[in-house]
Amino acid sequence: MTPPFILSPSLLSADFSRLADELAALEAAGLDWLHLDVMDGLFVPNITFGPPIIAALRKRSKLYFDTHLMIERPERYIAAFRDAGADLLCIHAEATVHLERTVAEIARLGAAPAVALNPATPLCAIEYLLPELAMVLVMTVNPGFGGQSFIPFCLDKVRDLAELRRRKGLSFRIQVDGGVTPDNTAALLAAGADVLVSGSAFFGHPPYKERLDVFHAAAGNPPA
Repeated sequence: MTPPFILSPSLLSADFSRLADELAALEAAGLDWLHLDVMDGLFVPNITFGPPIIAALRKRSKLYFDTHLMIERPERYIAAFRDAGADLLCIHAEATVHLERTVAEIARLGAAPAVALNPATPLCAIEYLLPELAMVLVMTVNPGFGGQSFIPFCLDKVRDLAELRRRKGLSFRIQVDGGVTPDNTAALLAAGADVLVSGSAFFGHPPYKERLDVFHAAAGNPPA
């Protein structure tokens, strides 16, 4: 049996015509986290939503808002996203020049600081920063589009990050985003992941309580 893990469904794959209902359904199904993909059309090709949408959702939900900022120079907007209700703010190492300064500002604002790495970005880009992070997001697809296939070499990256965490005696979470399905859940958790983001592989298979049970069964933790 694998240790407990967190499933963080990606709002990008939800029904945008009824977001409040979708969040209520997630809570009723027993989910605790919600992954919010913020895209600016610059760092990634697509544009999604910003602080006003998150603020509106915050009024309707107690879910933990796991906010992934796929935006250039995120330091310009972290205060706005925190004010909107983000619990965790994850910025890309590739998107800001002063990464440590931005991470420190996220923590000062009272949000959990996290850093995301694109598939080809090496772990050494953030090694010295690891003690300051609540979570590291390993992108297992190139960000910007939902429904992509998992990039196989990223499994080694998750494994290497988990070993780095063990060797340094740290406790940050390891999140995986991109092509996550019940079929690769067990391998990702065995490699050291703690938080799995799933979009179309989750929202595309209602009812959500049953789909959550499928992920847990795939992890070797079937529902009681």
